[in-house]
Amino acid sequence: MKKLLTLLLVCLGLNLSAQSIIGGWEMKGITKQGDSTRSILIIAEGYQVVTTYNLTTGDFIGTNGGTWSLDGNTMTERVEFATENPEMVGQEVSFEIEYTAKTLSIVGNGDVLHRLDNGTEGALSGAWLMSGRKRNGEIQSRDTSRPRKTMKILSGTRFQWIAYDTEKKTFSGSGGGTYTTVDGVYTENIEFFSRDVTRVGASLNFDFELVDGAWHHSGLSSKGSPIYEIWSKRK
Repeated sequence: MKKLLTLLLVCLGLNLSAQSIIGGWEMKGITKQGDSTRSILIIAEGYQVVTTYNLTTGDFIGTNGGTWSLDGNTMTERVEFATENPEMVGQEVSFEIEYTAKTLSIVGNGDVLHRLDNGTEGALSGAWLMSGRKRNGEIQSRDTSRPRKTMKILSGTRFQWIAYDTEKKTFSGSGGGTYTTVDGVYTENIEFFSRDVTRVGASLNFDFELVDGAWHHSGLSSKGSPIYEIWSKRK
């Protein structure tokens, strides 16, 4: 999906401070079959992801993302995962964009994304890597520097998790939607789920707390299994 990759690259370079582009963005479209689609871009400090899914059927269409840096009007992205173009993983792509307070667009391209939030609403906005689990009462750590990663990236109102391997250039799965953080409860409202479209529409509640900067996350998974995960902020 070259257009999806283009969308990701389009959305990330701005002639403003990096903080000004952090947040959630969206663009809606129509498939050849007449179904409605939605593309969601989440930009966190240093990391981003864009995903397109079918609003009519709930089907996941594709996702890609990675790191980004800004030099004037030129954005450079290093791709970490790309479902439609896995050969792009590890490559750097540079591009120019135009920006207003509410929209993002690429120079010479008609696609326009509209701002959903500025990344400040939720308590957990940013990019996180799963760094551990608690099993049988004991914490089991995970090396976040290894090629196989599970990343969760959040804007002020949007979340997405992605499992991928930068060395093998493989994608294992992703899901996302909206979220809230209220009184120590983190709630996910699922809008797309690559492994099982029947999960779309579900809401999941988890207890959460920040312990020495790490996000401790516990409750029941989308399969109903107890989980206790630890997530560390990406640097």
